[in-house]
Amino acid sequence: MNLDIYDFYEKMEKSNIMLSFKGEVTSELLTSILQIMENKMENLEESPKLRRKVYNILVECLQNLYHHIDHEKNGSAVDAPNKSAVFMIRKDGEAYFIITGNYIEANKIDLLKGKLEKINSLTKDELKEYYKEVLNNGEMSDKGGGGLGMIDIARKSGQKLDFNFLPVNNNFSFFSLNIKVSPN
Repeated sequence: MNLDIYDFYEKMEKSNIMLSFKGEVTSELLTSILQIMENKMENLEESPKLRRKVYNILVECLQNLYHHIDHEKNGSAVDAPNKSAVFMIRKDGEAYFIITGNYIEANKIDLLKGKLEKINSLTKDELKEYYKEVLNNGEMSDKGGGGLGMIDIARKSGQKLDFNFLPVNNNFSFFSLNIKVSPN
């Protein structure tokens, strides 16, 4: 297989990809990515308000990847994808787009989809109340979150969550999330 690296570079350049990663998400990686993006936005002389907004949403997105990647417990390579995830950050005009993707067990899709659709159906004020409600009711998942991260992403971005589930095999789908972060 011959990978045309220049073609790959050109596609990334045309799409304004600032940062792209595919692989296992570790805590060290999270720290590095956040530092890189902080430096890039500083060099672009973005306003402190926009830098904070992008940074905070990026933290939530990366933590979601870190804590919620599903993989086969017995490591069966035939049926199960690995713990790999993908994320990209691109800039289009004044807006930043944070795009993440990871495998999710098929039996968890309906629950997640229901939570995301509920979040998307709420107004700004309703989101604030829902956040408090989930926090106060202690609705924590086995991974610790209870959906607070997604609520937070919707609140901080001021946008609806753009998500998709692509079936991979009988047991797994690929979950993608595309978050737009605008200056205002």
